[in-house]
Amino acid sequence: MTELSAAALRGAVDLSSLRNRPAAPTSDAPAQTPAEGAAIPLVFDVTDATFGQVLELSQSVPVVVDLWAEWCGPCKQLSPVLEKVVTELAGRVVLAKVDVDANPQLAQGFRAQSIPMVVALVAGQPVPLFTGAVPEEQVREVFAQLLQLAAQHGVTGTIPVGEGAEQGEPAEPVEQPLPPLHQAAFDAIERGDFAEAIEAYEKALAENPRDEEARSGLGQVQLLFRTQDLDLNEARAAAAAAPTDIAAQFAVADLDVAGGHVADAFDRLLDLFTAVPADEQSRVRERLVELFGLVGDADARVVTARKRLAALLF
Repeated sequence: MTELSAAALRGAVDLSSLRNRPAAPTSDAPAQTPAEGAAIPLVFDVTDATFGQVLELSQSVPVVVDLWAEWCGPCKQLSPVLEKVVTELAGRVVLAKVDVDANPQLAQGFRAQSIPMVVALVAGQPVPLFTGAVPEEQVREVFAQLLQLAAQHGVTGTIPVGEGAEQGEPAEPVEQPLPPLHQAAFDAIERGDFAEAIEAYEKALAENPRDEEARSGLGQVQLLFRTQDLDLNEARAAAAAAPTDIAAQFAVADLDVAGGHVADAFDRLLDLFTAVPADEQSRVRERLVELFGLVGDADARVVTARKRLAALLF
């Protein structure tokens, strides 16, 4: 999975050409595409012409976009898994399906070089999730981190899924309150007070060690806290001047993860692991494990880096 941090909302794909595209006439749109004033289904088709509606919807609730094609075997394996998990989340996430053959502009906008490709939209901004068919357990993990990221950006709506919505009665996303400590963390992030947000998430984890949203949020905020005052050019220069300085290498690795250069960060820390004395290697390993958790075990870059770390350890 691509890192789900505040840095993820930086427009990894270019959707600007589709943002203001007028919707197609209702008679031409797929029946399951949400129409203005109508109930919003949890799973629906989206086209080049109706994509603007989906961007608007993502201001209230995270939208997972499944890019697929009829000829794609892995797509047919993944789509039912996505639909199952979205349904179980009971309106906290919706699934927009894009047939890339029928919608070339969306395929180009999302840079869909291979499918299935799964991307999220949060507050109108794209967040790459994963490519290829992945196991259901990993889909659940990715979606849990997506909900945490969305909450940090104020996207906490829920689509009504009761009897009225099924019958097509008008419905709007309903904002659901965050747990108190999660709300306190979110408010602190909005103020730029990352230390207070860290404290709130730590309290949430002390109360419930199984609170995965708090655990994910804590990792993200800790990264933001460490990088908030760093200058990338200065950090790179310091790291180049001192290849075995752990603090200097950690700083660049953190900046790389925050900026989306995940593989570079992992390679830097793995190289550092082999370069420092044995009694310092545990520090490097701990930082790697922390960043693995932040990026997500489902991400191919994490899998590759874990294998290399295991080879170095054993």
